[in-house]
Amino acid sequence: MSGNSSYNLPAVGALVRIAKEDLGRIVSALRERGYRTILPKVADGAVVYEEADDAQSLPVGWIDQQEGGSYRLKPSGRDGWFDYVVGPHSVKRYLFPPVETILQGNRVDGKWKFETPDAQAELTAVIGVRGCDLHAIAIQDRVFLEGPYVDAAYQARREKLALIAVNCRRAAATCFCHSMETGPAVGGNFDLALTELEDEFVVEIGTNLGRELLSGCRWSACSDEETTAARQVPDRLRQKMEQGRRGFADGEEEASPGRSIDTDGIRDLLVNNLEHRRWDDVAQRCLSCANCTLVCPTCFCASVDDVADLTGDHVQRERTWGSCFTAEHSYMNSGVVRNTTRSRYRQWLVHKLATWIDQFETSGCVGCGRCITWCPVGIDLTAEVAAIRETQP
Repeated sequence: MSGNSSYNLPAVGALVRIAKEDLGRIVSALRERGYRTILPKVADGAVVYEEADDAQSLPVGWIDQQEGGSYRLKPSGRDGWFDYVVGPHSVKRYLFPPVETILQGNRVDGKWKFETPDAQAELTAVIGVRGCDLHAIAIQDRVFLEGPYVDAAYQARREKLALIAVNCRRAAATCFCHSMETGPAVGGNFDLALTELEDEFVVEIGTNLGRELLSGCRWSACSDEETTAARQVPDRLRQKMEQGRRGFADGEEEASPGRSIDTDGIRDLLVNNLEHRRWDDVAQRCLSCANCTLVCPTCFCASVDDVADLTGDHVQRERTWGSCFTAEHSYMNSGVVRNTTRSRYRQWLVHKLATWIDQFETSGCVGCGRCITWCPVGIDLTAEVAAIRETQP
Protein backbone atom coordinates (compact mmCIF):
# COMPACT_ATOMS: atom_id res chain seq x y z
CA MET A 1 0.00 0.00 0.00
CA SER A 2 1.24 3.50 -0.75
CA GLY A 3 0.37 6.28 1.67
CA ASN A 4 -0.30 9.27 -0.58
CA SER A 5 -2.95 10.79 1.69
CA SER A 6 -3.30 10.96 5.43
CA TYR A 7 -6.44 8.84 5.71
CA ASN A 8 -4.76 5.64 4.52
CA LEU A 9 -1.55 5.99 6.50
CA PRO A 10 -0.87 3.49 9.30
CA ALA A 11 -1.83 4.49 12.82
CA VAL A 12 0.56 5.60 15.54
CA GLY A 13 1.77 2.44 17.28
CA ALA A 14 1.43 0.28 14.17
CA LEU A 15 4.22 -1.85 12.71
CA VAL A 16 4.69 -1.79 8.95
CA ARG A 17 7.33 -3.06 6.56
CA ILE A 18 9.19 -1.00 3.98
CA ALA A 19 11.98 -1.70 1.52
CA LYS A 20 15.37 -0.57 2.76
CA GLU A 21 15.63 1.91 -0.10
CA ASP A 22 12.56 3.70 1.26
CA LEU A 23 14.67 5.08 4.10
CA GLY A 24 15.96 7.56 1.52
CA ARG A 25 12.37 8.67 0.92
CA ILE A 26 11.94 9.24 4.65
CA VAL A 27 15.06 11.42 4.67
CA SER A 28 13.70 13.36 1.68
CA ALA A 29 10.35 13.80 3.42
CA LEU A 30 12.11 15.28 6.43
CA ARG A 31 14.07 17.73 4.29
CA GLU A 32 10.92 18.74 2.43
CA ARG A 33 9.46 19.65 5.83
CA GLY A 34 12.42 21.90 6.56
CA TYR A 35 14.50 19.56 8.72
CA ARG A 36 18.25 19.36 8.52
CA THR A 37 18.98 15.64 8.52
CA ILE A 38 21.82 14.17 10.58
CA LEU A 39 22.92 10.68 9.56
CA PRO A 40 25.74 8.31 10.51
CA LYS A 41 28.66 8.05 8.10
CA VAL A 42 32.23 6.80 8.06
CA ALA A 43 34.76 9.59 8.58
CA ASP A 44 38.29 9.57 10.03
CA GLY A 45 38.09 5.87 10.77
CA ALA A 46 34.89 6.00 12.84
CA VAL A 47 31.13 6.17 12.42
CA VAL A 48 30.12 9.75 13.21
CA TYR A 49 27.05 11.93 12.83
CA GLU A 50 27.06 14.55 10.07
CA GLU A 51 24.45 16.43 8.09
CA ALA A 52 23.53 14.71 4.82
CA ASP A 53 20.93 15.25 2.11
CA ASP A 54 20.17 11.57 1.59
CA ALA A 55 20.88 8.07 2.87
CA GLN A 56 23.72 7.35 0.46
CA SER A 57 26.41 8.00 3.09
CA LEU A 58 25.17 5.39 5.57
CA PRO A 59 27.90 2.93 6.65
CA VAL A 60 26.33 -0.03 4.85
CA GLY A 61 28.37 -3.20 5.27
CA TRP A 62 30.59 -1.88 8.10
CA ILE A 63 30.86 -2.98 11.71
CA ASP A 64 32.84 -1.54 14.60
CA GLN A 65 35.13 -3.59 16.81
CA GLN A 66 35.38 -1.93 20.20
CA GLU A 67 37.46 -2.71 23.26
CA GLY A 68 38.96 -0.70 26.08
CA GLY A 69 41.00 2.03 24.38
CA SER A 70 40.36 0.58 20.92
CA TYR A 71 37.97 1.29 18.04
CA ARG A 72 38.31 -0.23 14.57
CA LEU A 73 36.01 -0.46 11.56
CA LYS A 74 35.99 -3.45 9.27
CA PRO A 75 33.77 -4.84 6.51
CA SER A 76 31.07 -7.08 7.93
CA GLY A 77 30.60 -9.34 4.92
CA ARG A 78 26.90 -8.50 5.13
CA ASP A 79 24.73 -5.77 3.66
CA GLY A 80 23.52 -4.42 7.00
CA TRP A 81 22.74 -0.71 7.09
CA PHE A 82 23.00 -0.32 10.88
CA ASP A 83 25.29 -3.14 12.05
CA TYR A 84 27.77 -0.76 13.67
CA VAL A 85 26.89 0.06 17.29
CA VAL A 86 27.79 3.57 18.50
CA GLY A 87 30.61 5.92 17.61
CA PRO A 88 32.09 8.86 19.53
CA HIS A 89 29.16 11.16 18.68
CA SER A 90 25.75 11.19 20.33
CA VAL A 91 22.61 13.29 20.02
CA LYS A 92 23.89 15.42 22.91
CA ARG A 93 25.90 17.66 20.58
CA TYR A 94 22.69 18.71 18.81
CA LEU A 95 20.79 19.53 22.01
CA PHE A 96 23.64 20.75 24.22
CA PRO A 97 26.29 22.05 21.77
CA PRO A 98 30.00 21.91 22.65
CA VAL A 99 30.17 25.72 22.35
CA GLU A 100 27.24 28.11 22.75
CA THR A 101 26.96 31.89 23.12
CA ILE A 102 24.73 32.71 26.09
CA LEU A 103 25.34 36.47 26.39
CA GLN A 104 26.80 39.13 24.14
CA GLY A 105 27.69 42.76 24.58
CA ASN A 106 28.54 45.64 22.26
CA ARG A 107 29.98 49.05 23.09
CA VAL A 108 28.24 51.79 21.14
CA ASP A 109 29.06 55.48 21.67
CA GLY A 110 30.99 54.59 24.79
CA LYS A 111 28.13 52.65 26.38
CA TRP A 112 27.78 48.90 26.73
CA LYS A 113 24.63 47.09 25.72
CA PHE A 114 24.19 43.46 26.75
CA GLU A 115 21.61 41.02 25.47
CA THR A 116 20.83 37.35 25.69
CA PRO A 117 20.54 35.65 22.29
CA ASP A 118 17.04 34.52 21.44
CA ALA A 119 16.43 30.83 22.10
CA GLN A 120 16.07 29.86 18.47
CA ALA A 121 16.56 26.45 16.93
CA GLU A 122 16.24 24.85 13.53
CA LEU A 123 14.27 21.72 12.80
CA THR A 124 16.70 18.81 13.18
CA ALA A 125 16.23 15.09 12.57
CA VAL A 126 18.75 12.48 13.71
CA ILE A 127 18.63 9.08 12.02
CA GLY A 128 20.06 5.90 13.55
CA VAL A 129 19.60 6.66 17.26
CA ARG A 130 19.98 3.61 19.52
CA GLY A 131 18.09 2.71 22.67
CA CYS A 132 20.91 3.78 24.97
CA ASP A 133 21.02 7.23 23.39
CA LEU A 134 17.24 7.64 23.59
CA HIS A 135 17.56 7.05 27.32
CA ALA A 136 20.44 9.54 27.43
CA ILE A 137 18.18 12.19 25.89
CA ALA A 138 15.54 11.48 28.54
CA ILE A 139 18.20 11.90 31.25
CA GLN A 140 19.35 15.22 29.82
CA ASP A 141 15.72 16.32 29.62
CA ARG A 142 15.58 15.92 33.39
CA VAL A 143 18.73 17.98 33.80
CA PHE A 144 17.80 20.87 31.50
CA LEU A 145 13.99 20.89 31.52
CA GLU A 146 12.58 19.35 34.69
CA GLY A 147 14.43 21.18 37.45
CA PRO A 148 13.69 24.57 39.00
CA TYR A 149 15.45 26.29 36.08
CA VAL A 150 14.62 25.50 32.46
CA ASP A 151 17.36 25.95 29.86
CA ALA A 152 15.49 27.87 27.16
CA ALA A 153 17.99 27.12 24.39
CA TYR A 154 17.93 23.38 25.13
CA GLN A 155 14.13 23.47 25.25
CA ALA A 156 13.93 25.17 21.86
CA ARG A 157 16.19 22.54 20.28
CA ARG A 158 14.39 19.67 21.98
CA GLU A 159 11.00 20.80 20.71
CA LYS A 160 12.30 20.83 17.14
CA LEU A 161 14.07 17.47 17.26
CA ALA A 162 12.87 14.43 15.31
CA LEU A 163 14.28 11.00 16.10
CA ILE A 164 14.48 7.98 13.80
CA ALA A 165 15.60 5.19 16.11
CA VAL A 166 17.09 1.76 15.37
CA ASN A 167 16.77 -1.46 17.35
CA CYS A 168 20.22 -2.99 17.71
CA ARG A 169 20.80 -6.40 16.17
CA ARG A 170 24.48 -6.51 17.12
CA ALA A 171 26.41 -5.61 20.29
CA ALA A 172 30.05 -4.62 20.67
CA ALA A 173 32.26 -5.91 23.46
CA THR A 174 31.94 -2.60 25.33
CA CYS A 175 28.13 -2.51 25.33
CA PHE A 176 26.32 -3.16 28.61
CA CYS A 177 22.94 -1.54 27.93
CA HIS A 178 21.19 -4.71 29.09
CA SER A 179 22.56 -4.09 32.60
CA MET A 180 21.24 -0.52 32.63
CA GLU A 181 17.82 -1.46 31.14
CA THR A 182 18.36 0.91 28.20
CA GLY A 183 18.64 -1.50 25.27
CA PRO A 184 19.22 -3.18 22.92
CA ALA A 185 15.54 -2.55 22.11
CA VAL A 186 14.42 1.06 21.89
CA GLY A 187 11.91 1.98 24.54
CA GLY A 188 9.89 4.89 23.20
CA ASN A 189 10.61 8.60 22.74
CA PHE A 190 10.97 8.25 18.94
CA ASP A 191 9.10 9.28 15.83
CA LEU A 192 9.96 6.10 13.95
CA ALA A 193 11.84 3.00 15.11
CA LEU A 194 13.48 0.70 12.57
CA THR A 195 14.25 -2.98 12.96
CA GLU A 196 16.53 -4.22 10.21
CA LEU A 197 15.73 -7.61 8.72
CA GLU A 198 17.50 -9.22 5.80
CA ASP A 199 15.77 -7.37 2.96
CA GLU A 200 13.54 -4.82 4.65
CA PHE A 201 12.89 -2.62 7.64
CA VAL A 202 10.06 -3.19 10.06
CA VAL A 203 8.99 0.27 11.19
CA GLU A 204 7.19 1.13 14.41
CA ILE A 205 5.35 4.45 14.27
CA GLY A 206 5.82 6.55 17.40
CA THR A 207 4.24 9.91 16.54
CA ASN A 208 2.05 11.64 13.99
CA LEU A 209 5.17 13.09 12.39
CA GLY A 210 6.54 9.57 11.97
CA ARG A 211 3.24 8.50 10.46
CA GLU A 212 3.35 11.34 7.92
CA LEU A 213 6.93 10.52 6.94
CA LEU A 214 5.71 7.23 5.48
CA SER A 215 3.49 8.99 2.95
CA GLY A 216 6.04 8.56 0.17
CA CYS A 217 6.91 4.95 1.00
CA ARG A 218 5.50 1.70 -0.34
CA TRP A 219 4.55 0.26 3.03
CA SER A 220 2.46 -2.72 4.03
CA ALA A 221 1.13 -3.89 7.36
CA CYS A 222 3.19 -6.53 9.15
CA SER A 223 1.82 -10.01 9.52
CA ASP A 224 1.94 -11.67 12.93
CA GLU A 225 4.99 -13.63 11.78
CA GLU A 226 6.81 -10.47 10.66
CA THR A 227 5.96 -8.70 13.89
CA THR A 228 7.33 -11.63 15.88
CA ALA A 229 10.50 -11.73 13.76
CA ALA A 230 11.11 -8.03 14.36
CA ARG A 231 10.53 -8.27 18.11
CA GLN A 232 12.90 -11.22 18.35
CA VAL A 233 15.88 -9.30 16.94
CA PRO A 234 16.65 -7.18 20.05
CA ASP A 235 15.26 -9.86 22.37
CA ARG A 236 17.71 -12.47 21.09
CA LEU A 237 20.54 -9.97 21.27
CA ARG A 238 19.68 -9.19 24.88
CA GLN A 239 19.74 -12.91 25.72
CA LYS A 240 23.17 -13.19 24.14
CA MET A 241 24.43 -10.17 26.10
CA GLU A 242 23.10 -11.61 29.36
CA GLN A 243 25.16 -14.73 28.65
CA GLY A 244 28.32 -12.64 28.29
CA ARG A 245 28.49 -13.06 24.52
CA ARG A 246 28.64 -10.47 21.77
CA GLY A 247 28.01 -10.27 18.04
CA PHE A 248 24.91 -10.48 15.88
CA ALA A 249 21.56 -11.47 17.31
CA ASP A 250 21.18 -14.19 14.67
CA GLY A 251 24.03 -16.25 16.07
CA GLU A 252 27.23 -14.96 14.49
CA GLU A 253 29.66 -14.88 17.40
CA GLU A 254 32.48 -12.40 18.02
CA ALA A 255 35.58 -13.39 19.94
CA SER A 256 35.58 -10.65 22.58
CA PRO A 257 33.48 -11.39 25.67
CA GLY A 258 30.87 -8.86 26.67
CA ARG A 259 30.56 -6.63 29.68
CA SER A 260 27.92 -6.25 32.35
CA ILE A 261 27.57 -4.40 35.62
CA ASP A 262 25.78 -5.42 38.79
CA THR A 263 23.58 -2.44 39.67
CA ASP A 264 22.10 -4.00 42.80
CA GLY A 265 22.72 -1.55 45.64
CA ILE A 266 25.26 0.32 43.53
CA ARG A 267 24.45 3.69 45.04
CA ASP A 268 25.25 2.61 48.59
CA LEU A 269 28.20 0.50 47.42
CA LEU A 270 30.02 3.52 45.99
CA VAL A 271 28.97 6.12 48.55
CA ASN A 272 30.09 3.84 51.39
CA ASN A 273 33.49 3.11 49.83
CA LEU A 274 34.91 6.56 49.17
CA GLU A 275 38.23 5.57 50.76
CA HIS A 276 38.55 2.22 49.01
CA ARG A 277 42.07 1.42 47.82
CA ARG A 278 40.76 0.88 44.28
CA TRP A 279 40.63 4.66 43.81
CA ASP A 280 44.42 4.75 44.25
CA ASP A 281 44.81 1.92 41.75
CA VAL A 282 42.76 3.57 39.02
CA ALA A 283 44.46 6.92 39.64
CA GLN A 284 47.75 5.33 38.57
CA ARG A 285 46.21 4.60 35.17
CA CYS A 286 43.90 7.56 34.57
CA LEU A 287 45.34 10.46 32.54
CA SER A 288 42.62 12.97 33.56
CA CYS A 289 42.24 13.63 29.84
CA ALA A 290 38.43 14.03 30.05
CA ASN A 291 37.76 11.80 27.02
CA CYS A 292 35.17 9.81 28.97
CA THR A 293 33.13 12.90 29.80
CA LEU A 294 33.38 14.31 26.28
CA VAL A 295 31.97 11.18 24.63
CA CYS A 296 29.42 10.48 27.36
CA PRO A 297 25.87 11.15 26.10
CA THR A 298 24.66 12.34 29.53
CA CYS A 299 27.50 14.42 31.04
CA PHE A 300 26.34 18.03 31.29
CA CYS A 301 29.10 19.95 33.07
CA ALA A 302 30.03 23.22 31.40
CA SER A 303 32.48 26.08 31.73
CA VAL A 304 31.66 29.74 31.06
CA ASP A 305 34.22 32.10 29.54
CA ASP A 306 34.09 35.71 28.36
CA VAL A 307 35.69 36.24 24.95
CA ALA A 308 36.43 39.73 23.59
CA ASP A 309 37.42 40.75 20.08
CA LEU A 310 40.61 42.70 19.30
CA THR A 311 38.82 46.07 19.22
CA GLY A 312 37.50 45.69 22.74
CA ASP A 313 34.06 46.78 21.55
CA HIS A 314 32.47 43.35 21.44
CA VAL A 315 32.39 40.60 24.04
CA GLN A 316 30.47 37.37 24.27
CA ARG A 317 30.00 34.85 27.03
CA GLU A 318 30.42 31.29 25.83
CA ARG A 319 29.31 28.10 27.49
CA THR A 320 31.56 25.18 26.57
CA TRP A 321 31.56 21.57 27.60
CA GLY A 322 33.45 21.10 30.84
CA SER A 323 34.72 18.07 32.71
CA CYS A 324 35.14 17.08 36.33
CA PHE A 325 38.57 15.73 35.33
CA THR A 326 40.01 19.23 34.94
CA ALA A 327 41.48 21.24 37.81
CA GLU A 328 39.34 24.25 36.88
CA HIS A 329 36.13 22.29 37.43
CA SER A 330 36.54 22.29 41.22
CA TYR A 331 38.28 25.66 41.55
CA MET A 332 36.84 27.86 44.29
CA ASN A 333 38.11 31.03 45.94
CA SER A 334 40.26 28.93 48.25
CA GLY A 335 41.81 26.95 45.40
CA VAL A 336 41.22 23.64 43.66
CA VAL A 337 39.11 21.26 45.75
CA ARG A 338 39.85 18.07 43.80
CA ASN A 339 43.55 18.41 43.09
CA THR A 340 44.37 14.73 42.49
CA THR A 341 43.45 12.29 39.74
CA ARG A 342 42.15 9.97 42.46
CA SER A 343 39.61 12.51 43.65
CA ARG A 344 38.54 13.45 40.12
CA TYR A 345 37.95 9.89 38.93
CA ARG A 346 36.10 9.11 42.15
CA GLN A 347 33.93 12.20 41.68
CA TRP A 348 33.04 11.16 38.13
CA LEU A 349 32.25 7.52 38.85
CA VAL A 350 30.38 8.11 42.12
CA HIS A 351 28.30 10.86 40.56
CA LYS A 352 27.59 8.91 37.37
CA LEU A 353 26.45 5.73 39.10
CA ALA A 354 25.38 6.82 42.59
CA THR A 355 24.72 10.44 43.53
CA TRP A 356 23.13 11.09 40.14
CA ILE A 357 20.33 8.93 41.52
CA ASP A 358 19.99 11.31 44.48
CA GLN A 359 20.01 14.30 42.15
CA PHE A 360 17.78 13.12 39.29
CA GLU A 361 16.21 9.84 40.49
CA THR A 362 17.97 7.87 37.76
CA SER A 363 21.45 6.61 36.99
CA GLY A 364 23.63 8.84 34.84
CA CYS A 365 24.90 5.84 32.87
CA VAL A 366 23.10 4.24 29.91
CA GLY A 367 25.58 1.43 29.21
CA CYS A 368 26.70 2.66 25.79
CA GLY A 369 30.35 1.83 26.57
CA ARG A 370 31.80 4.95 24.95
CA CYS A 371 33.82 5.86 28.05
CA ILE A 372 35.53 2.45 27.85
CA THR A 373 36.26 2.55 24.12
CA TRP A 374 37.57 6.10 23.98
CA CYS A 375 39.67 5.99 27.16
CA PRO A 376 43.30 6.07 25.92
CA VAL A 377 44.36 3.56 28.57
CA GLY A 378 41.20 1.44 28.43
CA ILE A 379 39.83 2.03 31.93
CA ASP A 380 36.61 0.05 32.27
CA LEU A 381 34.07 1.38 34.76
CA THR A 382 32.34 -2.02 34.92
CA ALA A 383 35.62 -3.57 36.10
CA GLU A 384 36.22 -0.77 38.61
CA VAL A 385 32.79 -1.23 40.19
CA ALA A 386 33.24 -5.01 40.28
CA ALA A 387 36.62 -4.63 41.99
CA ILE A 388 35.14 -2.39 44.69
CA ARG A 389 32.23 -4.78 45.20
CA GLU A 390 34.50 -7.83 45.49
CA THR A 391 36.94 -6.25 47.95
CA GLN A 392 34.78 -3.94 50.04
CA PRO A 393 35.44 -4.15 53.79
